[in-house]
Amino acid sequence: MSKKTKTKHAEPPRRSFLQRMFEPVDIASTVYFRLGFGAIMIWEVWRAYDLGWVEKYWAHGKFHFTYFGFDWVSPLPGDGMYWHLIVLGILAFFVMVGFFYRISAALFFVGFTYTFLLEQARYLNHLYFVCLVSFLMIFIPAHRAFSVDAWRRKSLGSDTIPAWGLWLLRAQMGFVYFFGGIAKINGDWLRGEPLREWLAGRSDFPIIGQLFTEVWMVYIFAYGGLLLDLFVAPLMLWRKTRLTAFCFALGFHLTNSRLFGIGIFPWFSIAATAIFFEPDWPRKRLQFFRLARPAPVSLNSKKKKKAESEAEEGGLTFRQRVTVTCLAVYVALQIFIPLRHLLYPGNVSWTEEGHNFAWHMKLRDKDAKARFYLTDSVQEKPWEVDATDYLERRQIVKMASRPDMIHQFSLFLAEEYRKKGHEKVEVRVNVRASLNGRKDQLLIDPTVDLAAQPRTLWPPADWILPLREPLQPRTFKREKIAENLDVDEP
Repeated sequence: MSKKTKTKHAEPPRRSFLQRMFEPVDIASTVYFRLGFGAIMIWEVWRAYDLGWVEKYWAHGKFHFTYFGFDWVSPLPGDGMYWHLIVLGILAFFVMVGFFYRISAALFFVGFTYTFLLEQARYLNHLYFVCLVSFLMIFIPAHRAFSVDAWRRKSLGSDTIPAWGLWLLRAQMGFVYFFGGIAKINGDWLRGEPLREWLAGRSDFPIIGQLFTEVWMVYIFAYGGLLLDLFVAPLMLWRKTRLTAFCFALGFHLTNSRLFGIGIFPWFSIAATAIFFEPDWPRKRLQFFRLARPAPVSLNSKKKKKAESEAEEGGLTFRQRVTVTCLAVYVALQIFIPLRHLLYPGNVSWTEEGHNFAWHMKLRDKDAKARFYLTDSVQEKPWEVDATDYLERRQIVKMASRPDMIHQFSLFLAEEYRKKGHEKVEVRVNVRASLNGRKDQLLIDPTVDLAAQPRTLWPPADWILPLREPLQPRTFKREKIAENLDVDEP
């Protein structure tokens, strides 16, 4: 009696998570993002010209607030900043069409980050976001299809990219959402502050503006924004909730654009959120992307055999291991930097230590006024220095509530007066500030000579006084509040 033998086919080796990060995925959504990113950056450069940013932020002023470690960064002289913006616009166009893509992306990152570092008083989360994304675009091969480079170099063309490129963009947008939500889990936000006052000043909002003075509407905005930030990224990853989550995100960003006038951030966020859809969605949904797919580029036989051998052994190539290491370092930094404020004592919205680069968006409304008093060993009686002699109005408004900027300006004043013959000059500051409607209190110890304090990231500044005033119930006031918001001025 013959026995039938069953032929067992060898199953392919199970690939690890890291190996799956190098599997090919459709390039269509990455190409879409490249086009959207380049177009929005061209728009941003045009806004810089149209709104007169060169004159407003860089061309005037005897002093510019810099970030720690970047004191050497300064505006270009003469018409240099105008030419710089022209070059940025050209580079953004090159990135969009994929012309000398790698070089263009790298130069755009350097150029845009340079303008970002020029003036700390102009810090906005979306400008920092652009710096990060423009850095990532250098390494993500988004130019392999629908680009001038792919047309010029047929060997470059491909309808896929490694999965890590797509997931890196998703992770970056996810960090913005998630840490923006984590930052909202604080006593002030959960009690509707500072949204309560801001919404009251936007009663002209279409249809629902008349409801902005209702307590329940304030809480809908506060808790709705918190929940969306925390859960929109996970919900976008699940097919069944993806479209619904995107619609909520779309409404959220469009509402923010109308309420706060925050420039490109809502549109940039919408474009980045769409990257969570399936990689081939532009090819399926948009006729514009239904193009002939280029022939896949084959590896030479030696490299192909080596890659297949290492894949069968469950390992990664040397280049892949380097990529994984770089990705791990970048992701770790994107987790640590937003949480570093936990290393500092006190309320971060009050002390500002660790506030920047942490996606703390629209969390504080601070009113403050700073007065600077100088003394030296010869002239016992202190004299007051008028900050308007050195700073523009926007700089003064921003500086008054931010201890690091007050300290930086104090060091500058001390250096200026040493040049005038006051060798042992001391600088003390009287700053009274109010956070989210609290009663005003001293922000900085007025007895401390700030000129003698080193500018460091660690240890925490002991001359910043702790927040002691409790949050007070507030009544709605319909008043102009634009200067207290981190918005692009019209």
